[in-house]
This record gives sequence, C-alpha cells and structure tokens, in this order.
Amino acid sequence: MEHFIVSARKYRPQTFKDVVGQQAITNTLLNAIDNNHLAQALLFTGPRGVGKTSCARILAKTINQDGNEHPDEDFAFNIFELDAASNNSVDDIRSLIDQVRIPPQVGKYKVYIIDEVHMLSQAAFNAFLKTLEEPPKHAIFILATTEKHKIIPTILSRCQIFDFKRITVTDAKNHLMQVAAQEGITADEDALQIIAQKADGAMRDALSIFDRVVSFSGQNLTRQAVTENLNVLDYETYFKVTDLILQNNIPQLLIEFNEILAQGFDGHHFIAGLASHFRDLLVCKNQATISLLEVGEQTKAKYLEQSQKAPHDFLIKGISLANDCDLKYKTSRNQRLLVELSLMQLASILSPDGEKKNDKPYIIPPSYFKEKGITAVKVSKEVKENAIAKAETETATTHIEVNDPPETTPPPNTHQNPVVEEKVISKKPLVDHSEANNESPVVTEKKSIAITTQRKTSGLSLSSIRKKKEHLEKKVDNIVDPKNLPTEKFTENEMQEAWTEYGKIQDKKGERIIGSMFAMNIPVLKDEKIHLELPNQSMKVDLENALPGLFQFLYKELNNYSVELIINVNEEASKKYAFTPQDKYEKLREKNPLIDKLRSSFDLDI
Repeated sequence: MEHFIVSARKYRPQTFKDVVGQQAITNTLLNAIDNNHLAQALLFTGPRGVGKTSCARILAKTINQDGNEHPDEDFAFNIFELDAASNNSVDDIRSLIDQVRIPPQVGKYKVYIIDEVHMLSQAAFNAFLKTLEEPPKHAIFILATTEKHKIIPTILSRCQIFDFKRITVTDAKNHLMQVAAQEGITADEDALQIIAQKADGAMRDALSIFDRVVSFSGQNLTRQAVTENLNVLDYETYFKVTDLILQNNIPQLLIEFNEILAQGFDGHHFIAGLASHFRDLLVCKNQATISLLEVGEQTKAKYLEQSQKAPHDFLIKGISLANDCDLKYKTSRNQRLLVELSLMQLASILSPDGEKKNDKPYIIPPSYFKEKGITAVKVSKEVKENAIAKAETETATTHIEVNDPPETTPPPNTHQNPVVEEKVISKKPLVDHSEANNESPVVTEKKSIAITTQRKTSGLSLSSIRKKKEHLEKKVDNIVDPKNLPTEKFTENEMQEAWTEYGKIQDKKGERIIGSMFAMNIPVLKDEKIHLELPNQSMKVDLENALPGLFQFLYKELNNYSVELIINVNEEASKKYAFTPQDKYEKLREKNPLIDKLRSSFDLDI
C-alpha cells in the first residue's frame, strides 16, 4: 500500500510563485533579495494556514542559492526551525545564541525560523534581545506568530513586520481547482466554493477539507456530497424556504424547518444562514453590488432569479427579523419556538390577510359622502377642538325635562359618588293650534333639570390634555383675523417702560437671570424697530428663548402687533459693566455727582 501524503504537504509551495493570496509580501521579499536589502530579523504574522512558515522556508532556501546548486537542494544544514511552544525557556534561547556564532559550512546564510514565537517566556524574550538587535552577518532570524499582540514591544521594534492576510474565497477556490485537476478529480465549481467558504481564509484548512470530501465521494466531487459531508445547509434549502415565505405558506414552512432539525442542523445556524441569504438577495438587486456575491455562476443565476420575486422592503425587514432572532437565540429558553415565530413573522410580511395599520388620514372614505351628496368642508383645528369639548360636555351631562321639579331624596348609599343637581330654567315657545287661526302663540314655562355627574378624569386622558392646552392658551389673546391687528405707533419711552416692566414680571416669577438681563440692557427705537445691543452670545441665546412671551407682552402693552426686535452682539459692550469696587463707584458717581462730595466729607474709603 502506497503511503498517502495529505494535500497540505504534497502541494506546499516551493517557490514564491506558488504562494496563494500573498502577492504583496512575496514581491517585497523577492525585491529585497534582488536588491540586497533584506533585514536580518523578520516577523511573519497572520492567521493560521496562510503561508507564514512556507514563506520562511522559501526565503531561507532562496537567499542561499547561487545558481550552481542542485535543483532539489534544500539547504537543510543552513535552516534551523525552533518550535517556541515547546522550547520557550531561557536555556533554549541560550543554546540558540551559542549556535548563531558558528558560520555556515555550506551556503551563505544560516536562517533560524522560530515558530509560535509569542509562546516564549518573558525571560527568554529578554535573553534574545541583544542577539536579535545585533546578529552576526551570516545569521537571519525569521519569527512567525498568529498573535502579534503577545510579543513584547522591544522585540517588535527590532523586526521588520510582514502582515499576512486571509486568503479570499476566490483565490482558495481557484487553487483547489488546480489541485483537483492534478489529482484527476472532477469537481463542481459550487462544491469547491463551499469548501473555500468553510475554510474561513486558511489554505491549509481548505486542502484538509478537500481530502476529507474526496475520501467520502471519490473522484466525482459534487455539491450535494460536500454539503452532506460538511454538515452545512445547501443553497437549495434557503431557496426553498424563501419561496415558501414569499408564498405565505406557513404550514409547509414549519414542516421544512422540522426536517432541517431532523437532519441534525442547529436552529441558530439555520436562522443566521437565512439572514445571509436575504443579504445576498438584496445584493443582487443592484448591478453595482452584485460583485459582492461570492458564489458560483450557476448559483448566482438562481440568486438573480429569486431576487426579482422578493421586494426590496421585504428583504430589509426580513434581514432585521432574522438578525433579531439570531441575537435572542442563545438567551431564549424555547429556541425552536423562537425560530418558528420568526419564520411566521417573515411569512406574514407580504400576507394579504395580515393586520395592517390604517395609514389613511380619514376613517370614513370619501366615497360615502359622494353617495350621500354631501360636500366636504375643511374645518380648522380650533373648530375641531371646540366641537370635541362640546360633545364631551354634553355626554357628561344628562338632561331630564319634566313639568314640575321632582323632590330630591338623599341617596340610600352614602358611599356612592355624590350627585350635584343644578336647576336650569329655560323658556321655550310652544306652538298651539291657535297659531293656524293667526292668534298669538302661547308661551309656557318648561323646567329642565340638568343632573351633572362628577367624574374623576385621568391625567393622561384626552380631555385633561385639552384642558391643559386651553389653560396655556388663555395667556395669549387669539386673534382670528390677522388683517385687523392693531399697529398703533409708540414712543421710545413707552417701549422702554414696557421692556422694564416685563423684566420685573419675570423677576417676580423667579426668573432672576432674565429679569436682570432686561434691567441691565435697555433697547432703543430706530426706524420704528427695537434695537438691542448685548455684550455676549450667551445672553443672546437666553433672550431668544424668552422672545415668545416678550412679544405677546409688547403686543398688548404697545397695542402694536408688528413689533420687530433686532439683536446685535457687541463684545466691547461688556466693558461698561462694573466688576471692581472702583468701577462700581465710578458708575454711581456718573449717576449722582454728590456721591463724591459725600465721600470727601466723611473721608470714606472705597
């Protein structure tokens, strides 16, 4: 029986051209070798299975070649590999340092490849610092790690760092196609696509999965065999589920989900894949984003076909519902019910029988009024509120019409709500039969008793909100016709008196800042407009917040509804305020010169 070599070893890159998905790094290393610009300490970092150790071996072999060696020469005597996971002590590093001093017997360089270098201890790192910074001319160190953040900064600063990236799905699929062709295996493109996606950016993992699937299916690699062996949900499953959702077929949808669970798949994996499926359908909606779809050509055609059936709004809402279910899955006690509920919600998005909100601005359709011959009349907001208030008042009051007022008797149960009785006497003309004989009508008195029941009103009811609004609106006179607003002229003194009075009112209400601002800043009248100068921007903001109440006050006091206020900010105006005792004294002396005489007479200090 011939010994089997796994594909990850059999097809390991032997030259930089064989390395998959790392063209930027391989080109940099080749140029550094050609230009004799190669650093003596290199750090290769990146995820697993992307070619770090392979590039280190290729580099070690390339720098020792001079063109005269045998093609199969691997320079094994010049390449030393150290696994730092098992050789992480200070003694191991000291032994390595002792070997570095000896020059190579064959070739030009001795290359030391330290894999998983982040596993070295702190003492080993410190012992390695001096040699790494100033190695012999014949020594080159290549450090490889998957966790760069665990390496101390003093080591990082001494190395030239190369960051290896994850291998894309397309590059991995193309490499698998080459391997399948060399092995004589017939493989579907979609099957290799699934293997590349399952590898998650690691070429070594992709080759290992490829070997496993080939062992299962033989020389013919199909998509069905790959999905069955890897225990992943096929694209066809999501296409079928999406068709059932678009058809609003909830019973069959639940049966399909039950079959998925019976096959051993996890509900969390299913709902996460459904969200990704909706995302791929949304990507197919636009030609500019269709390149983001990482599937084969046959599967891409199916995505394009189904994306035409699914509306854009449905996909957006479907992604949101599936993502919410994904987030809640781990914390849910009944996970199956959670997924089934999400599926039913998805199927109800486009359901014609689903409950929908009435987004129309009316309750009774206009066709009803047209059939009755009624012409619609626009009603203002105030009229609507008055009509609602009147209707509620009439509902709360019960009118009983009697010829004689009944005797009131106290209620038998004293715990009942009190009833307030109010007598309302209204005179109504009653038409007698004598009216037909042109006789004067007889006017009689008819008494109406209105029994008003005192009810408690909730603070959140419509009536309480309306009453609060009416209470606030009482402060402002409602002028119905804007054309009849008075615009009487006023003098500067009248305006300043009204201005000062409003500041005093605000001060009494507790608005001390606003009150003092009105007292300190007196406006002037220019061209029938009020001009005010403020010393800073913050005072302007405070005044603008108080403008609605100020204008209503000035409208009434000046009897002019066309008042205009112009506010200017002048930073120099702040200098006129008194801040020191001397400034205060100067201000007082400007107002009353006798202050100076008082000070000199009594020899007072400031």
